[in-house]
Amino acid sequence: MRYSFLFMKASGDQLRELTHLIEAGRIRPVVDTVFPFESTREALEYVEAGRAKSGKVVVKMT
Repeated sequence: MRYSFLFMKASGDQLRELTHLIEAGRIRPVVDTVFPFESTREALEYVEAGRAKSGKVVVKMT
């Protein structure tokens, strides 16, 4: 498996390029866990406890 890093700054040009890469499926986020908005406190505790190991923790707003 090959990994690379993409460093971003507040740039419209970079955000447009990132959008193209995501839409083309060349960049995929790694998600550890998804919490509903009502469980935001639990999501923060999960992160603070160091339990998120395999990716990002997402708080979903519906």
